[in-house]
Amino acid sequence: MREAAGAMDNGTGDGGGDACIHGIDRQPDHAGPYAAGPWRNYFLILLDRIPTPIAVCHADGEVVIANPAMAAQWGTAPGQLRGRNLLDLFQPRDKAQLVRIEEALRMGRRSRYPVAVQWRVGSDGPELEGELTVDPVGDSSVRPPALLALLRVRDSDPPPAPPRGAASPVEARILALAAGGATTAAIGTALGLTVDGVNYHLTRLARRWRVQGRTALVAKAYVLGVLAADSWPPAPARPDPAP
Repeated sequence: MREAAGAMDNGTGDGGGDACIHGIDRQPDHAGPYAAGPWRNYFLILLDRIPTPIAVCHADGEVVIANPAMAAQWGTAPGQLRGRNLLDLFQPRDKAQLVRIEEALRMGRRSRYPVAVQWRVGSDGPELEGELTVDPVGDSSVRPPALLALLRVRDSDPPPAPPRGAASPVEARILALAAGGATTAAIGTALGLTVDGVNYHLTRLARRWRVQGRTALVAKAYVLGVLAADSWPPAPARPDPAP
């Protein structure tokens, strides 16, 4: 990935091989979608609920916000993607597509730029292919703009819902923090979710397990083996090693 970024510099960049867009100085985007403002909470709530994998990035590709659907591609929580670079996550099939995006941002153009990408789910998971649509957003007077990245997985069915007695990695982390007495706000801060996003996961678990209340959820998690019975602070149970 980083070798690919370096190849695009063509000897004229500033050596920023880690950046998605080379030679562009990142400036604070005070009008960007992640800036402070009363509408920001509504944006984050909507982002949590959208099933499409989405990330908001700086112009150099550094992830500022990722929704649960994007984090699910890596089996992690949204907060764990913050600070990562898109080039660390996705490999472009045609590096010339990134050069075109770089040139467009230099010229101040605003349009959507599709990039064919591939990535591997986990260290030994399957390799997937899809299209990452990069859309410059924010006030047109601010350069460089923030980037809104939407992922479309090619020829892939949506992941199946966990079995009734199971929990996803994010759900297990939420339950572990809840079992330790963390508030909803503290859970959201730890995992990069909004309060509404945490409640969304807890509500889905309560419906799946047919229980009511956080205490019952935590108790059920221990009964089902989702949380480790011999661990404090509470932690998700480790999966059994493959035979």
